[in-house]
Amino acid sequence: MNFSQLSIRNPLPAILLFVLLGVGGLVSFQRMAVQNSPDIEVPVVLVNTSLPGASPAQLESEVARKIENALAAIPFVRHISSTISEGSVATSVEFRIGRDVNDAVTEVRDAVDRIRRDLPVEMRDPIIAKVADAGVDAVLTYTVSSERMDQAELSWLVDSTVSKALLRIGGVGRVGRVGGISREVLIELDPARMAALNVSAAVVSQQLQRMQQESPSGRANIGGANQAVRTIGTVRSVADIAALEMVLPDGRKIRLDQVARVADTQAEPTSILLLDGKAVVGFEVMRSTGASDIAVAEAVRKAVAKLAASEKNVVFLETMNKVDAVQENYDGSMTLLYEGALLTVLVVWFFLRDWRATLISAVALPLSVVPTFLVIHLLGFTLNMVTLLSLALVIGILVDDAIVEIENIMRHLRMGKTPFQAALDAADEIGLAVVATTATLVAVFLPTAFLNDIVGQYFKQFGWTASVAVLASLLVARLLTPMMAAFLLKPVLETQVHKENRLMAPYLRAVRWCLAHRKSTMLMSAAFFIGSLALIPHLPSDFIPPANGVTTNVSLELPPGSTLADTRVAAEQARVLIEQDQDVTQVYSVIGDGGVRRASLSVSLKPRDQRSRKQIEVNAALRAALFGVAGTRVTVGDGDDGDELAFMLSGDDPETLKTAVNAIQHEIRSIGGLGSIYSNISLVRPELVVIPDFARAADLGVTVDAIGQTLRVATEGDYDNALAKLNLPDRQIPIRVRLPASSRQDLGLIEKLAVPGKNGNVPLGAVADLRIDSAPAQIDRRDRTRKVVIHVGLNGKDYDEVMDKIEELPAMKNLPADVKRGKQGDAERKGELFGSFLLALGIGILCVYMVLVLLFKGVMQPITVMAALPLSIGGAFLALLVTNSSLSMPSLIGLLMLMGISVKNSILLVEYAIRVRREGMSRFDALIDACRKRAQPIIMTTTAMSAGMLPIALGWSADPSFRAPMAIAVIGGLLTSTFLSLLVIPVVFTLIDDLMLWAARKSGRRTAAAQTAMPAPVLQ
Repeated sequence: MNFSQLSIRNPLPAILLFVLLGVGGLVSFQRMAVQNSPDIEVPVVLVNTSLPGASPAQLESEVARKIENALAAIPFVRHISSTISEGSVATSVEFRIGRDVNDAVTEVRDAVDRIRRDLPVEMRDPIIAKVADAGVDAVLTYTVSSERMDQAELSWLVDSTVSKALLRIGGVGRVGRVGGISREVLIELDPARMAALNVSAAVVSQQLQRMQQESPSGRANIGGANQAVRTIGTVRSVADIAALEMVLPDGRKIRLDQVARVADTQAEPTSILLLDGKAVVGFEVMRSTGASDIAVAEAVRKAVAKLAASEKNVVFLETMNKVDAVQENYDGSMTLLYEGALLTVLVVWFFLRDWRATLISAVALPLSVVPTFLVIHLLGFTLNMVTLLSLALVIGILVDDAIVEIENIMRHLRMGKTPFQAALDAADEIGLAVVATTATLVAVFLPTAFLNDIVGQYFKQFGWTASVAVLASLLVARLLTPMMAAFLLKPVLETQVHKENRLMAPYLRAVRWCLAHRKSTMLMSAAFFIGSLALIPHLPSDFIPPANGVTTNVSLELPPGSTLADTRVAAEQARVLIEQDQDVTQVYSVIGDGGVRRASLSVSLKPRDQRSRKQIEVNAALRAALFGVAGTRVTVGDGDDGDELAFMLSGDDPETLKTAVNAIQHEIRSIGGLGSIYSNISLVRPELVVIPDFARAADLGVTVDAIGQTLRVATEGDYDNALAKLNLPDRQIPIRVRLPASSRQDLGLIEKLAVPGKNGNVPLGAVADLRIDSAPAQIDRRDRTRKVVIHVGLNGKDYDEVMDKIEELPAMKNLPADVKRGKQGDAERKGELFGSFLLALGIGILCVYMVLVLLFKGVMQPITVMAALPLSIGGAFLALLVTNSSLSMPSLIGLLMLMGISVKNSILLVEYAIRVRREGMSRFDALIDACRKRAQPIIMTTTAMSAGMLPIALGWSADPSFRAPMAIAVIGGLLTSTFLSLLVIPVVFTLIDDLMLWAARKSGRRTAAAQTAMPAPVLQ
């Protein structure tokens, strides 16, 4: 059935169809969420366990290994990683892509529950959660300040009033406080009075826990009615707590205020938030999965404005803003769409010089894009960098089918036909070529949507969006373009007869030369292809190119044993140095982010159009400026600017692993010109080690548990879940028992702490030895073995060159048998990227070939069409090399696009040559006629596609770091494949045709020989 003819003869159904698709697309566009990047579901489950005060070595043997062994039995687990620091174990379980995350969480929870009895009793129950989305980040960050409220009051305002108000907003997933302090009741023990009264800190804490509680106590039936019985043992004020009487184990009674000072105060801060050096309280607003960044930010701003109006004494200040970058990306992407569409239309007009024909071609753009919004909205996609980039890249492709249709119709008009008849004949003639070109594009794009890894989740939205858009353009080209041409175009007068382009004659001479010198043509083509492959080692490689945004991050890490105050001093030193940079506008410092010895500084930069340097250059300048912060490990950026090399070693024996790592680090330092070289293997933390004298302790009836509990309560307070609580109308405040800070600094006082024994309390020093020692500050594990990551600053040197030198070091070549190399992070993802690309490339090429076989009804001539593929690679690689772009995920997507785009030109040539040969024309004349008739639409479509992608390649509008390499690769490959295929494809056509004739002759001789050898049938 010829749909084009049906549409020309009866245009109303096609018009109504596109009205319906247009309305649906516009409605879907209005409803789609706007995000920076797609929500990528990462199949990772987190298991967080906590045992405050426990050393990493203890947690490794008693917690981490047991949990890892239990998790390893779960099917489809890819990696198990654990980070063990003081008091906590963070274990992540990475499953293979495709595993349902909710099912994975259930299996992880069941596995941990089965071994819960084997874990320490005093350990808190593990917290198990999924990493729901890899694209969700804080949309907005605010700080609050007040001249009448202290930090504790501001913190409670954020935790209660602000959080409740913002969580009511649809799309807000979480509101998290940053910095600030919490209120608590502190029972500060007096060591002298405790010693005089022979009172143990552990006993005071236990008595409080037993007395300060409410408990259900059964049911009563008084007066014929049922009553619930409740025992209320709680007090209502700090004064009541101080007046509590306690019964000691020996029967004596004391009041709490006899041995301690009781105060309603603030908990020791574990983090500090500074804005340009001033302490503030902040909160971050995260959106939920699938919500629109822009819509959530708008609603949050309105809610914060209402809060500011109701809280007159509080100043709300928006300090960090990720949504402006999202808005800029969205606006820039839409601008790129408009610019690409405009350039494409101008190219069409330049070639056709007919406003009616140009209008008919231009209509294909909105009528292809708008229905695409309807389909991708139904698929659950959002308007993000990937989907909008996909549309921006294919904007020039969308008009290709219409160009081919309208150019063919114009050619038939020049034959003297009426517009109606020209549209009928031309649409019938070009139909197969148009369907074939679109089918090859879909054959390349669509399989990428089913790649089964993290990279594939990005490909998914890209592939579906591009496929739907080009299918919509095919629908336009086959239904609307011929119909509009039939009714809008005017007949061509004899005075308007088209003259052949003056470049056509030299082009046809070049084609004739190539056909006469087939061997030389093929040798030059092969040399071009080999030279293209030789460019690969000269191209830098990345996972994702470094962004050129308006914020960068600086991370500080101090030596183990550093205090929060030390970290604040270092962070302030760094802030002062950072603010001296001319492109820095604000520094937002979170001290204690990830531990008291770590700090994270978010640095706001001037907009791109107001600074002369890229973000990667600003990072390099900050890195050099912060080199002078003594005793601090400084990391600038997110690790995506290629300034650091990292590789992993793993092994079961910690000492063997440590020896190997130290040897490798020593030898790496012999490579000149590198930056800092470090690993976490040498990080040790100071600790006070208590060694019980078991004989003496047994005589006095003192247990190790009693020693540990006494020390824990006295120095830090009991575990948070074991603390007594003061009940207030709106919240519960923890009651913490411990020694004053000054007493915790005196080893002599700690030795005098009273420890419960069978005959009364005894001094700690009488049953244990105390000494200062050291132990690993952090232990990292991967796949149930210890791991160490060695970091090497590149100082501008090439990553691959430095890695090759490291691989040649004797220590690397002669690793102990127990020590293994491993990949993680970007190195592993880069390997996955290239593996996924090769798979997608293979699938795409196979699908293109299969589509061509079905359309051409043969297996040989599709090879002619696909000869354009190797001709496109050289241009892509050369364009990347000239523009200093890396071989990364976006450029590989561009190469993948080339697989479908570059064969379009070949299809137009080959399809026409085959058709006119069937009509009786000789092979040579058919090829020359195909080159004459198809050269202009090929040049037009190539120019239109290149013009549509030109704004992206030039970096107009939004941040070009991700977009530009993709467009550069496509434009470069498209130009070379078009130029070469116009000359080489006719030669390949003749070679394949000769091969088919030779095979036919061979087959014919074999058939004749078989028939001769066959005995004559015997007639009965």
